[in-house]
Order: sequence, then structure tokens, then C-alpha cells
Amino acid sequence: MKVPQVSVFLENRRGRLHEACDVLAKANINLITLALADTADFGVMRFIVADPTKAAHVLKDNGFTAIVNDVLAIEVPDRPGGLAEILEVLDNGSINIEYIYAFAQGAKDRAVLVFRFTDTDAAIAVLQKAGINILRRVDLLA
Repeated sequence: MKVPQVSVFLENRRGRLHEACDVLAKANINLITLALADTADFGVMRFIVADPTKAAHVLKDNGFTAIVNDVLAIEVPDRPGGLAEILEVLDNGSINIEYIYAFAQGAKDRAVLVFRFTDTDAAIAVLQKAGINILRRVDLLA
């Protein structure tokens, strides 16, 4: 259920994002989903790929700081209120969210939200109890 995600720390300067993506492209690594957040000094690029270990390795070999950590990919109804329903379940379960990003995948009435939690195992228990579909890594790669 946990999905490995790569996080790359990028200096906030022109061309650095391109450099990271070019390294991945030259290693034939395709991005499934991507999120980018920034501050004044640096940015964090988070993404899911088929081989996160390889992605982190090639980035490190090219001077980037990269780590692999676990996130959850949750299927959500793609309609007004879909996210609010998931957030209500998490709030009622006292689950702390570190960040979220989203992407569309195949089904027209469903979307995928990628969550990073303070306590991923507790989040899994709360979500499963509520009958919410947590996608497996293989589901994202299909």
C-alpha cells in the first residue's frame, strides 16, 4: 500500500529543475506524477516513478540531494466534495497531513491524491476502516 516517492532538493535558481529532469530523462526514467514546492532558497521536487531507487541514485550521482520516502496514493471521487470527504475521515481519525498533491488517472470519475502523513500506518488504519481505496504501487504503474 505504501508507495515509494523520490524527493529532490533543488537550489532555487534558473535551470536547476531542467537539469534534474534531464538527468532522469537520460536515464530513461518516466515520471508518473510530480509536485514542486519552493521557498526563497530552495525547492523540493517530489515524484513517483517505476524505479525510485534508480531515480534517486542517478540524481545523487549528478550532484542532487535525493531521498526515497513513503506516501499513500488514495483514490477519490472526482466531484465536488470528494476531497472534503477524505479530509473529514482523516480529521476524525486525528491524522496529521504533511502535504498532498493530485493527478488524474484513467477513470473519468476518479482522481488520485498522494498524501504524506506524520504517521502513515495510522492513516492506513483509519482509511481502511472507512472503506477508502488506497492504491498499490502496481496500480499507479499500470
